[in-house]
Amino acid sequence: MGTVTSLNPASSAPRVHRPNTVAIGTIVWLGSEVMFFAGLFAIFFTLRAMAPEQFAAGHDVLNIPFAVINTLILVSSSVTCQLGVMAAERGQRFRIKGKGWGTVEWYYLSAVLGSIFMGGQVWEYATLVSEGYVLNLNAYTSVFFMSTGFHGLHVLGGILAFFVVIARLYAVKKMGQREMQSAMAISYYWHFVDVVWVGLFFVIYLLPFIA
Repeated sequence: MGTVTSLNPASSAPRVHRPNTVAIGTIVWLGSEVMFFAGLFAIFFTLRAMAPEQFAAGHDVLNIPFAVINTLILVSSSVTCQLGVMAAERGQRFRIKGKGWGTVEWYYLSAVLGSIFMGGQVWEYATLVSEGYVLNLNAYTSVFFMSTGFHGLHVLGGILAFFVVIARLYAVKKMGQREMQSAMAISYYWHFVDVVWVGLFFVIYLLPFIA
């Protein structure tokens, strides 16, 4: 009687490495955000060319040292965010003695730094408004509040996203692939938000000293 050999197609088939749909979706969405902020930069330079005296006068009332400090706070949050990603890659959700902080602690700190930055922006807005520089005063104030305001909304969205990821990490028993992908996705977004602010900071606060 012949021997029947059972073949398992699943065991012999090559393993398919599917693309990270979360990362791809985040990158595609960020591509559309790049176009959005590119439009804001274009508006800024167009209006600056049309009304240079308004932009010069508007720049004179800005608190540059304060803006530098606020920028450093936001940039430092990118560092803490990346440390959170590195913890996620190790599968470390929480602080472990001898291994340092986990993703949760680093993301908490990133959210706090982002909130401090937002508080700084609110204080700057309140100061400008108290001096009569409101949204509809002229071309400069319109583009200033519009560009920094939209960026502020993106920062707020990132802070909320940090807490969503943190809540998911509390809800699971260990760091899985899904949680790691979520941690990576928010890091892409947060780094993008920081890069956009560095561009805005250069154009709004520093460029007038150069040009």
